[in-house]
Amino acid sequence: MNVEELREYCIVKKGVTEEFPFDAETLVFKVMGKMFALVPLERVPSQCNLKCDPERSEELRETYDGIITPGYHMSKVHWNTLYVEQLPPQLIRELVDHSYELVVASLTKKLQQELKDLQ
Repeated sequence: MNVEELREYCIVKKGVTEEFPFDAETLVFKVMGKMFALVPLERVPSQCNLKCDPERSEELRETYDGIITPGYHMSKVHWNTLYVEQLPPQLIRELVDHSYELVVASLTKKLQQELKDLQ
């Protein structure tokens, strides 16, 4: 999976926006204003930071040693950095979904209802 395919997968999710809040090179995807994915566009090889359950993070880091690492410039407990071109596309989609779902679950009930009401 390349960065454009990753972008296309993220942006079609309900309530998602994309922006550059930090600099012109770091694309951030948010659901209802909360980050769930960061993509540093200028990094080679291509990377993506995704939120992840801490226990699952440890399993993934062991299984994909050096390909899934603690989140770069993020909480090392709750975020992973993935080298996207070195992982199966289905795994990346699954981890994007997991990150999105974690963030949605952490939203206030009001925001969750607003998300649910979106077309």
